[in-house]
Amino acid sequence: MARRKKGRDVHGWIVVDKPAGPTSTAVVNKVKWAFNANKAGHAGTLDPEATGVLAIALGEATKTIPYISDALKAYRFSVRFGQATNTDDAEGTVIHQSDARPSDAAILEALKPFRGDIMQVPPKFSAVKVDGQRAYKLAREDDDFELSARPLYVDEIELFDRPDADHCVIDMVCGKGGYVRSIARDLGEALGCYGHVEWLRRTWSGPWDAEDGVTLATVDELARTEALDDLLRPVDEGLGDLPELRATADGAVKLRNGNPGQVFPGDAEYGDEVWVSDNGQPVAIGVFRSGEVHPSRVFNL
Repeated sequence: MARRKKGRDVHGWIVVDKPAGPTSTAVVNKVKWAFNANKAGHAGTLDPEATGVLAIALGEATKTIPYISDALKAYRFSVRFGQATNTDDAEGTVIHQSDARPSDAAILEALKPFRGDIMQVPPKFSAVKVDGQRAYKLAREDDDFELSARPLYVDEIELFDRPDADHCVIDMVCGKGGYVRSIARDLGEALGCYGHVEWLRRTWSGPWDAEDGVTLATVDELARTEALDDLLRPVDEGLGDLPELRATADGAVKLRNGNPGQVFPGDAEYGDEVWVSDNGQPVAIGVFRSGEVHPSRVFNL
């Protein structure tokens, strides 16, 4: 006998303006419970003390998570100069100190090498795996290990504010896999004064701004009600960067069965990855070839 699903079939995105404190996983679990959903996931982890956009997919929307995870994301964060910590943020223990403080001009100059395609070493207190174990676990046990540098695309990084000599506020837009804590650490090292992240906010992610988000208090207040369902965003909001093609009636049937299906002409070229709609609902994601889409993911909506 097949196991009965826990929860209900509910599909779409909800954008949470995450508060400081809970982990991303805890927020996902809270949202999943509030919707009584059988499936949920998020598109991009935020550190517990970070705030801002945490986009959570429910049901069939989880199939679009890779397209949001790969999208550009924007952060605003404060760098505290004069101190390095073992976690590269304010939660850690201070391990190095300096009385030096950079000028605004020095900060502007030091930011230049952080633009474009860069290599970045993740913080030791991170979820990166080392020989099958999470780096943060090894770090807590004081194991001696090194992490390899990883590529990161930084679209923009600018000095937003300089409230005092000890701090600066940075705006950054970057691709997948970026660690803001590493940026703060490396900026402090480049300026010869050390540095760590004091606070961090994800201001937008893909198509969603932090101002679009709902609070966890609202999720709690509206849990298990139709009013919470009204906050759901369509599944296809997670597919904004892919061209949309409309299926023919016969093509929609074939695509839903996992077979290549015919689509109407649209803004796509041979070999493009696209998503296909039928009567406004997403049917499949796939590759467009000679009037047909060959599906890689099929939606059950």
